Amino acid sequence: MKSEHLNLFYEEAEELIQTVERCLLDLEESIDDMNIVGEAFRALHTIKGSSSMFGIDNIAGFTHDIENLFESIRNGEIKITREIIDLTLEAVDQIKLMLKDKEEHDKVEQIKNKFAAILNSIADEDIKEEAPVHAEIAKGNMETYKIKFSPNPEIFFSGTNPVFLIEELKELGEIKITANSDKIPTIDVIDPEKVFIDWEIILSTDAGMDAVKDVFIFLDDESKVEIEKIGKSPDSGETVVESEEVVQDNSAKDNMENKKSSEIETGKSSVRKAADSASYSKGRIKVDSEKLDVLVNLVGELVTVQGHLTQTSIGRKDPILMSIAEEVERLTWSLRDNALNLKMVPIGSTFNQFNRLVRDLSRDLGKNVVFETEGGETELDKNMIEHLHDPLVHIIRNCIDHGIEDPENRIAKGKSEAGKVLIKAEHSGANVIITVQDDGAGLNVDAIRKKAIERNLISVQDEPDDKTIFRMIFEAGFSTAAKVTNLSGRGVGMDVVSKVIDSLRGSIDVDSKPGEGTAIKLKLPLTLAIIDGLLVKVSDEYFIVPLSYVEECVELTNEDIAEANGKSLLLNSHGDLLPYISLRDQFSVKGEAPEIQQVVVVNENDSKTGFLVDEIIGEHQTVIKSLGKFIKDVDGLSGLTILGNGTLALILDIPTVIKSAERKEFELTDIQV
Repeated sequence: MKSEHLNLFYEEAEELIQTVERCLLDLEESIDDMNIVGEAFRALHTIKGSSSMFGIDNIAGFTHDIENLFESIRNGEIKITREIIDLTLEAVDQIKLMLKDKEEHDKVEQIKNKFAAILNSIADEDIKEEAPVHAEIAKGNMETYKIKFSPNPEIFFSGTNPVFLIEELKELGEIKITANSDKIPTIDVIDPEKVFIDWEIILSTDAGMDAVKDVFIFLDDESKVEIEKIGKSPDSGETVVESEEVVQDNSAKDNMENKKSSEIETGKSSVRKAADSASYSKGRIKVDSEKLDVLVNLVGELVTVQGHLTQTSIGRKDPILMSIAEEVERLTWSLRDNALNLKMVPIGSTFNQFNRLVRDLSRDLGKNVVFETEGGETELDKNMIEHLHDPLVHIIRNCIDHGIEDPENRIAKGKSEAGKVLIKAEHSGANVIITVQDDGAGLNVDAIRKKAIERNLISVQDEPDDKTIFRMIFEAGFSTAAKVTNLSGRGVGMDVVSKVIDSLRGSIDVDSKPGEGTAIKLKLPLTLAIIDGLLVKVSDEYFIVPLSYVEECVELTNEDIAEANGKSLLLNSHGDLLPYISLRDQFSVKGEAPEIQQVVVVNENDSKTGFLVDEIIGEHQTVIKSLGKFIKDVDGLSGLTILGNGTLALILDIPTVIKSAERKEFELTDIQV
């Protein structure tokens, strides 16, 4: 099997594992919900079938044991317990290791033995009597089915082997198979990679009609299966013939039960991904993210060329050329927006991954924590979402470890015994805001200030406001924990958060109230590929200020600067003093400043600062390029772009520029405008 097919299998398997984990966590809240049991069973069934299809026998065999247990639960032969949920979660962790070729053989055998012990308890009559009344079918009621199976001749290309399906039918009971070879071409024209055989199968089983249909839920649209019940009805003793065409066309599938629809979609996604890097399902297409990256990069190049065309048309003052340039610009912008939308995916799947983290962490710490999510439908660039996983893990871990109190302390404070951690996402203009909020004890301002003094971050005489104090938790090595544990105390978690969010051109805001909890807000751009910027100039150098930060632009004369007596860089704006940074000084740009300069006022974390430049050229659609190795470590730059005339413009990293200026001892007071 080609390596790209295997990679797609691993990707699909990881998604299915997340489904199983989610179902198991949901069962802890609704332990008798057989719909959740059925969803977990179908995901396990898909993992087993796909693993077998690709020859990954260790995963297929191990998952088969888990599937057997959930089939018994689904059939009402055994009652699910929290011990079973814990054991299955442990098994899921082992499957994750197997997917990475890190199988722990001793651990696997221990888990398999535990599953075997539970299955051996099925004979317990008390457990049978407690089986839900809506269980699919009781064992012992043998039925006979006639199955006509006509696979799509090109079924092998979808990664499905019809022999495996017949072998799976054999596991359900007694079987008689008749092959129809009438369609096989002569040896001189036969295509050995296609299937030309139909099968008629007589199956006697006590598993029920649904179990028989389950065998075929992963077939493509062109394969056909007809199932007829031809045995005795256990109630009336009358002969019945019940016919059902399992796979016929799209309209037939749409009329199937809701749970079967989800099975078909899951299965089709699995086998079709094995056939190609794209999979098609009911009008949707899944494309390899690398192909989308190439598309966005090409669109970026087109944006650069379009800018060159616009400048050329303006320079030549040719009305026909200007009209063409305007039309190309309109089409380019539309193409850019559509290309970026292709990379946007809902963030809800990432949020759901944290259910297991909250469950395990709260149990280890002896705390009762309820995890809630909002805005899971909010879309963000897929590459951005991949970078967000680790920062969100650190923030959530911090909420539970440091924020949420022990149940006894919460009750003593008049709170509910269970603490709450909420993560939500929402759009805000060209940005997405992700908030992680808890209802715990809140940040201890005095403890943070004391630790900051110990580490010489501030002096004893300094009296920073709460916002400034809160930002100190993101300093490298900063921790107020009394002792180091395997969860906290080393001061590395929130430092990682700050570094990653800065690299994504985002910002962090912290709000906390004693006794009420803490909210950490991450403000992020929708995409990392193309941004809207404000093009400015200092001497012969060009800079891009991300437009999402820009508040306003004001003039600054030499007289205004002289009035400051050289003591500080402060601008009188709307009656208030506003600190500003000279980009000429910050980046050591040579040349004399003009008499009238411009100040671009930016807002970063609700704090306004001005950037002093020579000239403001205007808005610019900016394609972000990575910095070369010689300037990649320069503070305050997040990338560069190529202007229409071929000139390079440096993209400013606003938070880092401000921090760098503060380190150079500019008098940048935190004055609000």
